[in-house]
Amino acid sequence: MKYEWRKQEKDLYSTKKQPVTLTVPKQKFISLHGIGNPNGAEFAQKIQTLYPAAYGIKGAYKKLCVDKDVEYGDYVVFPLEGVWSLTKKGQKMDHLDKDEFSYDIMIRIPEFVPDELIQPTLEDVKKKKNLPEISDIEIKEYLTKEVAQVLHVGKYDDEPASFKKIDELVAENQKQRATKIHREIYLSDARRVAPEKLKTILRYEIK
Repeated sequence: MKYEWRKQEKDLYSTKKQPVTLTVPKQKFISLHGIGNPNGAEFAQKIQTLYPAAYGIKGAYKKLCVDKDVEYGDYVVFPLEGVWSLTKKGQKMDHLDKDEFSYDIMIRIPEFVPDELIQPTLEDVKKKKNLPEISDIEIKEYLTKEVAQVLHVGKYDDEPASFKKIDELVAENQKQRATKIHREIYLSDARRVAPEKLKTILRYEIK
């Protein structure tokens, strides 16, 4: 059976334009850290590194399960995600400077993929492809969190209006934002979809 995140985890990945609160379970990712403008070449290179790594892990897992009785012998690669904050300098500025973004760009690994499979697979991918940054990939785990999120449709620069919707819901529920850090889940491929049609889940932790 193939694990499909759009079907098995609808609450996490099919959010509507109306904000919601929910609990996100513990999750594991391959991740690359960066600082700077996401419109630059460095950010693009990180994405071009993560996808071969993610598909390599998927392929290795599928091969591992060929002769095994498991619930899920394959899975759909998860969407790209980003955890976004600002450098200390950026936090002190009176305007948003994209060059001061501090981020972790990442792709989730299903919980049923064995930990011991991941690092050898990354080494194999490194040998086969010329991807210098693959050695910088970290395996990150995020613990269970209570969050608020909304589906943003449109340009990334127009996200503040969608964040305002989340803020209003959080206030109505007598909660508050736990940190200025936020997460973005990219349901669209920005290379192939018009900016006004991009679908992005915006999420932040609440308490």
